[in-house]
Amino acid sequence: MAERRKELRNLAIIAHVDHGKTTLLDGLLRQTGVFRQNQQVAERVMDSEDQERERGITIHAKSTAVEYGGVRIQLVDTPGHADFGGEVERVLGMVDSVLLLVDAVEGVMPQTRFVLGKALSHGLRPLLVVNKIDRPEQRAGEVLDEVFDLLVELGASDAQLDFPVVYASAKNGVAGSEPDALAADLRPLLDLILEQAPPPEVDPEGPLQFQAVTLDYDAFLGRLVIGRVERGTLRRGTQVARLGAGGEVETFRVTKLLGIEGLQRVEREHAGAGEIAIIAGVDSIEIGDTVCDPEHLDPLVRIGIDPPTVRVRFSVNTSPFVGQDGKFVTSRQIADRLRREALGSVSIEVSEGETPETFEVAGRGELQIAVLIESMRREGYEFSVSRPEIIVREIEGRRCEPVEDVVVEVPEAFAGTVMEKLSGRKGRMTQMEQREGRTRFGWIVPSRGLFGYRTEFLTDTRGEGVLYRSVRGYEPLAGELPRRGVGAIVATESGKTTPYALFSIQERASMFVGGGVPVYEGQIVGESRRPGDLNVNVCRAKKLTNIRAAGKDDAVILTPPRLVTIEGALEWIEDDELLEVTPVSLRLRKRVLSGSGRKR
Repeated sequence: MAERRKELRNLAIIAHVDHGKTTLLDGLLRQTGVFRQNQQVAERVMDSEDQERERGITIHAKSTAVEYGGVRIQLVDTPGHADFGGEVERVLGMVDSVLLLVDAVEGVMPQTRFVLGKALSHGLRPLLVVNKIDRPEQRAGEVLDEVFDLLVELGASDAQLDFPVVYASAKNGVAGSEPDALAADLRPLLDLILEQAPPPEVDPEGPLQFQAVTLDYDAFLGRLVIGRVERGTLRRGTQVARLGAGGEVETFRVTKLLGIEGLQRVEREHAGAGEIAIIAGVDSIEIGDTVCDPEHLDPLVRIGIDPPTVRVRFSVNTSPFVGQDGKFVTSRQIADRLRREALGSVSIEVSEGETPETFEVAGRGELQIAVLIESMRREGYEFSVSRPEIIVREIEGRRCEPVEDVVVEVPEAFAGTVMEKLSGRKGRMTQMEQREGRTRFGWIVPSRGLFGYRTEFLTDTRGEGVLYRSVRGYEPLAGELPRRGVGAIVATESGKTTPYALFSIQERASMFVGGGVPVYEGQIVGESRRPGDLNVNVCRAKKLTNIRAAGKDDAVILTPPRLVTIEGALEWIEDDELLEVTPVSLRLRKRVLSGSGRKR
């Protein structure tokens, strides 16, 4: 018999990247006494992974729980970047409402549309938090209208359109029901959650049903499965059954049962219906599998995920420097690591490539692929990666490609240049507005039209432009697009680069390496100013003779080399080039290393 658990609330916090979700969670944890008065806590405490702290974004969804007014509020922090949308889609099945966070200045952004659309399709009612209300340029009234218009556009029901609003400054830990009447703390937001977020409607007496939503790993316990108990009670030490995607049944014992309190995982004896729990004891489980009573095999609907839009090829490193830096270099080791990633991240797909040493990895975008590459190199893997390419799909008999919503904000002086570049990449403008000396555009652009554009965009706007993107859907192929307009400087000899050789090249090129760096034949050492590759001997030393040359005492001053980053390299390389990744270095190279081989 279904009943409401009044002492429980399950919410996901959703927002566009950098609108303050994780900062708001910090404030709620402080407000509810999770931290001691004198406890030293890192900023954005939920972003616990190294890459999350370095990039300033949330990559993996994480849950926490706080107690307020006798009610246990279970909160899930979701990523704000479109490339990690698979994390958002999974966790929405665990919650009963969503806390939609919108910046009081920026308003509705592409990712807001994406995550809100997913929440509405799950039948969840949003509770709106207009954040950063303390900023002098805030425009809360207009932002409220934008959110309402977006809900109407996304086909929200009358109940979803009647959303409650609270205004907050997450950084200062204050909230209120009016923009100019904020309380001294976040109590108004917590009160709103208790009043407006529905308690979970569950059947606590029925046979057990639990769905695996997220996977984690513990060095002592092995694979951990995080999910919500949909029905009945999950008890430690009991025998349960796992129902897989193909209908296979596997029984196992729940060796450990954990719950979440604040930032800590605590051991528990049982978890009731509606609660988020973590179980250990089975290594074969996958995301979407149902854990249930062996006497009542009743699977839950599997989690539906939007398909990936971009793919790259991972292959074994074949450069002359192979094995110098990495611990894991064989195809078997790389394949095992990629399959492990696919198990934990449902929006990544891994398949066999054309050769036994190549693997196709499909994901939501370049950033998701770049985060995977960075994780692997930090773990000691060494491999090569090809240029990203879009995944074309057949829809109603027509070949279609992914397109993205792009929001661009630039100083007025650079607006014309940006419009020209995006139009040339088959983009079409959907909106344009001017605000305090800056121009804001909305565009719809094919995903492949955006490959390599971010670096160009930052150059065109002198680093003052802001560009956000989110996958919109699929549209018919847009035709040919412009490719990279400059060539590569390719080393013709193996050895160490010399300042003498680099000095004579740097006037015509932007270099990727400095002096005294080991290189090999076929390695790309710079970017030419003109189209077409340039083969250069960068290891050439000055000839030593007993005749005094005219330029003998000229000072050799080298321009600092351009730093190669994973995202920048993936955008820059062409089809005949690869990115070589090792734990120590990132190198660009030609697929065929020998000059004579490339000519053939």
